[in-house]
Amino acid sequence: MGNHPVISIITPSYNQDSFLPQTIESIIGQEGDFYLDYIIIDGASRDSSVTIIKHYAKLLEEKIWDIKCNGINYRWLSEKDRGQAHALMKGFSLAEGEIFAWLNSDDLYLPGTLQTTAVFFQENLSNSFLYGDAHYCDTEGKIVGRYPAEEFDLEKLAYFNFICQPSTFFRRKAFEDVGGLDESLHFTLDYDLFIKIGKRFRCCYMPQVFSKYRLHGTSKTVRSDDLLEYHEEILYLTLKHFNWAPLNQVYGFCYYYCLSRLPVFLKKFRFLMIGSALFCAILRSLWLNHGLHRKDLKLLKLTNLRKIFKERMEILHG
Repeated sequence: MGNHPVISIITPSYNQDSFLPQTIESIIGQEGDFYLDYIIIDGASRDSSVTIIKHYAKLLEEKIWDIKCNGINYRWLSEKDRGQAHALMKGFSLAEGEIFAWLNSDDLYLPGTLQTTAVFFQENLSNSFLYGDAHYCDTEGKIVGRYPAEEFDLEKLAYFNFICQPSTFFRRKAFEDVGGLDESLHFTLDYDLFIKIGKRFRCCYMPQVFSKYRLHGTSKTVRSDDLLEYHEEILYLTLKHFNWAPLNQVYGFCYYYCLSRLPVFLKKFRFLMIGSALFCAILRSLWLNHGLHRKDLKLLKLTNLRKIFKERMEILHG
């Protein structure tokens, strides 16, 4: 399509009809000098998701929707999958663009995001990965906080994921060269991808808000029932990629491990929970790292210690 970039966006979705229209409109409503290749991968939803997807397909086909970019190739499929990573990999296998991204069916792009992205990749040929800031929002779309993004530092990524997934974009080549997404991961497929690309390609942080990251009761990284497995995956990845299990990550795993094992009446005593988790974390850290790891000394700062002892939702809300 000439010198005009093609941006492929994948939206994996399953039973998200309450948020899906806003997500779709935030994508197909983007304005700028680029072509949009948009693919929705629905996991055989049982709600009205497919009806919603078809509705926007009709609006575009009949030219009722006002297209504000150079053109939109809107495609979708609905079938059972083996999880989010599998759904996304199906979508990326169909993608035609040279710039890739995915936006989950409960998140939103802010106006101007794709134009900014298109210009960046045209002007910065040596960069393969771009990420920006993001707002946390509630179910109504009201802003409730800001994701703590910051300049890229591969070593720091081991103990603090400062990259917010809905605000990330990457070149097709980088994605394919690192093998895409690991379909064995359920919670941390994005974190794994960031590390793999960060090890091999130049990454850039732009201090501009690109998206809204929605927090609600069914979010995978918010539900307390899922947080033990979430932290277990993080430990697996940090050991795999950095040969190090950071103390704060070990503590996060141990906290939710203790939470899942202690009797209900003891869970009310937060200091007991913290003490149990600390004891567990020290022992597990020494075992995983085969002793005291020198990098853990960097984490023993007041600001880091405060984050360690915060509940998950307290961290998300700053």
